[in-house]
Amino acid sequence: MFTGLIESVCQVSSLQLWLPGRDGALLQINLGKLARQVKVGDSVAINGVCLTASALAESLVRFDLSQETLSKSTLGKLRQGWAVNVELALKAGERFGGHIVQGHVDGIAKIKAIQKKGNFADISFAAGTELLDEILPKAAVAVDGISLTVADIGKDFFSVAVIPVTLAKTTLGQAKVGDEVNIETDIIGKMVKKQLRKILPLPTSLTADKLRQLGFA
Repeated sequence: MFTGLIESVCQVSSLQLWLPGRDGALLQINLGKLARQVKVGDSVAINGVCLTASALAESLVRFDLSQETLSKSTLGKLRQGWAVNVELALKAGERFGGHIVQGHVDGIAKIKAIQKKGNFADISFAAGTELLDEILPKAAVAVDGISLTVADIGKDFFSVAVIPVTLAKTTLGQAKVGDEVNIETDIIGKMVKKQLRKILPLPTSLTADKLRQLGFA
């Protein structure tokens, strides 16, 4: 489990796609000093995607990417030297800031607009209906692993207000219109939605037969 509080922005060392005899890819990240806290088998969130460390060589940490990860996230588009947000898994007993982030990406959104307001920024993201249906105003959302609060929602977008420290300490500070980002919606909201679907009746069309069944002549 993660919190959406980014610990470091690190660089991609290499990405090898579709290796012969392997159904996936190999991603290698230079974690710098963070690598000292990682061992093989540990979970690490890279741009909001929970990955398992499969090999270490000094500050370089390797991750195996499945075909599912490549199809549901932006990781397959990374290139050598690109910056990524990194967060190590939450340790028991530590202060829990941010919100509950699983590292299970729900979909991809695209930056629609960036409006700078001094050291702050309002950023809007174009997203599909499936994602927007699980996003609520003032609820939490993880964007490339960053815990943010939803400021507004429209028919085809949602927006967030980003504070200066987040812009300085994450990849959002260098983001551009058109960039794609990984989105994970709030797990609590998803659980509530699932339970409501079980409790509430499904919408049905009102027909003459239905009216008669309800007692109307």
